[in-house]
Parts: sequence; structure tokens; C-alpha cells
Amino acid sequence: MNHLPRDFTDRMRELLGAEEFEAFMASYQEDRTQGLRLNPLKGGNSLPLAEKQFLLEKIPWAREGYYYDGCRPGKHLYHEAGMYYIQEPSAMAAARLLDVKPKDRVLDLCAAPGGKTTQIAGDLMGTGILVCNEIHPSRAKILSQNVERMGIGNAVVTSEDSEKLAERFGPVFDKILIDAPCSGEGMFRKDEEARLQWSKKHVRECAERQARILDNGAAMLKPGGRLVYSTCTFSPEENEETILAFLDRHPEFQVETPGELWPGFSPGQPQWSSNPERAREKNLQATIRIWPHKARGEGHYVAVLKKMETGGTKACAGKPGSCLLADREEWQNYEGFIKDTLKEAKAAELLGRSKGDYLLFGDQLYLLPEGARELLGKKGVDGLRVLRPGLHLGVFKKKRFEPSHGLALFLKPGDVKQCRNLTAQNTERYQEAVNYVKGMSLNSPESYKGWVLITVDGMSLGWAKAAGKVLKNHYPKGLRWVSE
Repeated sequence: MNHLPRDFTDRMRELLGAEEFEAFMASYQEDRTQGLRLNPLKGGNSLPLAEKQFLLEKIPWAREGYYYDGCRPGKHLYHEAGMYYIQEPSAMAAARLLDVKPKDRVLDLCAAPGGKTTQIAGDLMGTGILVCNEIHPSRAKILSQNVERMGIGNAVVTSEDSEKLAERFGPVFDKILIDAPCSGEGMFRKDEEARLQWSKKHVRECAERQARILDNGAAMLKPGGRLVYSTCTFSPEENEETILAFLDRHPEFQVETPGELWPGFSPGQPQWSSNPERAREKNLQATIRIWPHKARGEGHYVAVLKKMETGGTKACAGKPGSCLLADREEWQNYEGFIKDTLKEAKAAELLGRSKGDYLLFGDQLYLLPEGARELLGKKGVDGLRVLRPGLHLGVFKKKRFEPSHGLALFLKPGDVKQCRNLTAQNTERYQEAVNYVKGMSLNSPESYKGWVLITVDGMSLGWAKAAGKVLKNHYPKGLRWVSE
């Protein structure tokens, strides 16, 4: 790999000591590790199907995480169906240590491109509320796309400064993840740009930004809640020093011991702080580091923080609200689609939701997560830059309702009345699946009527609409594979 910054290597030698520094440097001559996480929202048949394709090996600190090598899972039909998310292995530790439970209200404050968000969503299993935020609009768009691909229905995607969110929400979240923007030292092995941008000044600037984000995150956590702070850098200024300074500013927080440490994890280093005795007093040895020379990962730092019980929580004063569909006819068109397309149980589940949970952005219809009206307060999403206020259901076109790709990926084959299952296995029907994601119509041996869910090996892939024995393709143009 290209030359590492001299100031960086000098400091790492000082921090690690000669023997461990040599092992650390030797890791940069090795190929980087690659991993993916299976998506529990897609059902229980994912592992055997993935094993046939990718020869996976378990990552010890991620329940659905696996190493892979020598293949291209990003260029596979299973990726399009949201079976898995490709993610650097050590980055999977932070969301695991957040210890999300079903029905939690969770905030992922620096969420793009979506690795940790999608991991949290898998732990929520469709319950609770997940607000995932990314301040940069272009990256927030990628985040929103990954939320859709993974079939997540209970996420609100925002693109705001953390200070504005803190002012808007107050302390309403059970769990908050801050995977802070950092100097990216743990990305040097795979990202030349990160190496070129690195400097001592950049490290200091990152630490200042991290302090501000942490303060805003603290203001949004309920008493008794858990905040996990993580970076992909080795810099003490951005890790132990940042946490120590935060604890000094926020005596209502304490460091929690994360429990079992997995192979390759090391305790935090109080001696890396400018005040080692203070660091030991604040229990910074309970924070953890993942090293590229000790674990099969690029490197990460994680601190688990608990906000002590200090009294009541000021919640947003929201009201259920009324149906925001433009008129009665639009609701009737949506209701007709649901009853015609979905089986009775799923139709009753969606139509049984409060009409106040439905939100119309122009001609686009969304279903807010349950409880989101209360969380968002009287203003709802007004005044916030929101890319995705919940599950995107579809669009009204004149006097009809057309379902979205996001709704297709959210549904399971058992939810719909009509389903055409294709395969990614090496059979004649594999080419049909490839043709579908290229945007081609499909010939059908059966006579369908109306909307048909296209699946690949039992996982939803997109919509088609029947016209006799032809299924007209509704796979989004922007996602279609290009013919070679």
C-alpha cells in the first residue's frame, strides 16, 4: 500500500511500543478483511442460500455477521433483494453493544451509508422507531436507499444538524448511536483518500466536532438510556480524550462495562489520555478497541455510556393527528389496492393503522412508524429535512394508486395474493431473474390479474403488473442492471 503519514506512524510507535507497533504495521501489508450481515427481516432461509454462494465464516461479535472472500456479493440478486448488507467487520461491534431491544426508540445520529442503521433495524424486528440522520444530503440519499433495500418499515430518515434535532426532540430516545465522523485512521488500508487527508490538525478538528455531536446526542437520551460512541480511528484525542472530556461536561453519564470481550478486542488505554489517573477514575479501561493486527477487521473504538436516572423525561407533546390524504377518493384508491393485492391479515394490519399515521408528500404516500406522531410532536415533520418519513407505500397517479419499490421490499411472499418466485440458483429460471432486474417483461405460465410481487428464492425483489400472460416490469429504472 502507499506510504502512511510519517506523523501517524511516529505516534503509533510511541503509543503501542516497539514490538506491538511492528505487528500493527505488518497488518497493512495484508489484504483487508471483508464482511456482510444477513438481514433478519428477510427470513430464516438466508444463511443456507448465502453459504452456497459465498462460503461464509462467522464474525464472533456480530450475530448475523460473516466474513467472505473471493466473490462479489454486491453484484448479486440477493443483494438487490436486501438479503444482506456489506459492511466492514469491526464496524459491526458498535450496534451490537447498543443492545437494542424490540419497541425501543433509537436514534442513529451519524448514520450514512447505513451499515449500523440496518443492523439496528434488524434488532428492532419491525417494532419501535428508528430515526436515522445524516447531515450531508448526498450521503443521506444513499442512507435512504439502503433503508429501502433492506425492507425497513419503521425508520425515519432525516438530514439535519445534530443541534437542530436536539432542540426539536429533547430527551425521548432509549438508545442513541453516534458513529462519529473521524480522521479515519482505521480506513487507511482500504481508502487512499483517508490517508491523504490525514494530519494532526485534522485530528484536532474531528475531536472538536465530535464533542459537539456528543453533547447534542446526550440531550436526546432518556434518563436510564444507553449511548454508544464509536469511531474508526486510533487517535486518543478522538477516542479516550473525547470521552473523558464528555464525562467531565456531563456528570450524569458513566461508562458501562460492555460485558464479554470477543477475540481481538482490547480494553481502552487510560495511559493514552493526557490525564491517566482521571481516565482510570472514569473507568475508560471499560471502553474497547479493535485492532487490525489482533482481529480480522480494520479497527474501531467503542465506548458504552449510560445516562443516570435524574428525574422525569420531557417528551414531545404530539397528537395522533388526522388523515393527511388529500381527499376521500385517494384513500379509496389506496384501500382498493391493499384489499386487491394483499392477503386478508396483512391488509387488515395496514388498514387498521390510525389514519393519522398516513402522510402525503405531494403525490407520495408514506406510513409513519407506530408512535412517530408522538415522537415528532405537534409539528410532525414540518421544519425538518426528511427524506423518508416512514415506509414509502406508493404514489397517486391521476385516479389510481401505484405501489412503491420500498413496499415490495418490505412485504414477504406470504403477505400477497399473487407472487412469482424466481431463483438465483444456476437453473433455467436464473436468467428470468436477471432479465427482471434488467427491466425486461416476463412471460408467465399462469394468468395473473393486477399487481404481482416478484421474488427471488423467497425474498421480495420488486413489482410487476399482469397483462394477460405477460408481467410488465416495474423494477425501478435507476436500479436496473445494465446489459453487458
